[in-house]
Amino acid sequence: MTTLLAGDIGGTKTLLATYRLEGGALVQQRSQRFVSADWPDFSELVCRFLDQEPGPRPRHACFAIAGPVRNGRVKLTNLPWLLDQTDLEQRCQLDTVELVNDFAVLIYGLPHLEPQQQVLLRAGQSGAADPDAPIAILGAGTGLGVALGIPTSGGLKAVASEGSHGEFAPCHDDHWRLKQWLMQDLQLERLSVERVVSGTGLGDVMRWLVATHPDGPQHPLNACAVTDLPAATAEAAQAGDALARHAMNLWLEAYGSAAGDLALQSLCFGGLWIGGGTAGKLLSELRSERFQQAFLNKGRLRSVVEQIPLIALVDGETGLFSAACRARMLLS
Repeated sequence: MTTLLAGDIGGTKTLLATYRLEGGALVQQRSQRFVSADWPDFSELVCRFLDQEPGPRPRHACFAIAGPVRNGRVKLTNLPWLLDQTDLEQRCQLDTVELVNDFAVLIYGLPHLEPQQQVLLRAGQSGAADPDAPIAILGAGTGLGVALGIPTSGGLKAVASEGSHGEFAPCHDDHWRLKQWLMQDLQLERLSVERVVSGTGLGDVMRWLVATHPDGPQHPLNACAVTDLPAATAEAAQAGDALARHAMNLWLEAYGSAAGDLALQSLCFGGLWIGGGTAGKLLSELRSERFQQAFLNKGRLRSVVEQIPLIALVDGETGLFSAACRARMLLS
């Protein structure tokens, strides 16, 4: 029986799991959650987990890491961990270890999702997705994640991206005024897409409206803590609050436009997924005409974007499974 090791590693928590292969399918055997800060060295944590494995010891592993991976190495921002693939192979007695950015790793899981884990927002005009074409994922959470999947003879290859830090391009006058206000308020020389298209960005859109709209000083969200503002704005918008609804509409337009830009940059005729922590919570907003028209509004190239399937990733716990999918690819 073949056993694989998968991990999803962040500054707060680390999830490890073993999977067995049954007819090519992945079946989780055992999983455990660790407090990352309790461990001075990641390899010690992995060895402790593997020493408790009742079945065959895994020989191949993939770890999804919250950070940029370069040449098989990554330094975590909020932990004193410097991870190196070769070092982990030696210390943990593993044949193969691969480190992948924790958002990019989702590329390996997307083709294997169950129907309940995703929702089709709009089908491509040409019908079914092209299995031989690139795929992409864009996800607004605390920040904005971007990753591409490139078809190769050995299967998909995930490509991490910092595309969310490209320049925010206003779509109309309100977006332009928002950009100018945020640059002054945050003391920035430039404004990235992520500053607007993220959970934090939704809160900043609301902050701008409260600060500049005539009804802002009396608005209930004027006293809301900054950390609570994104969720409070979404809740108020869905409850019918006019100013919060305006903030949500501006955010959706920016999000849809960013998704359309990624579609053109990647020509992801295999599908574009909308993920991140907001996807499942704001599914009705992603289905809205406002979001989808912003996605399609690409002038002469609208007909290209219309061919790309748009799917919402509504299962927020796919990182570990996606790492296991990549570990399975390491067998070949």
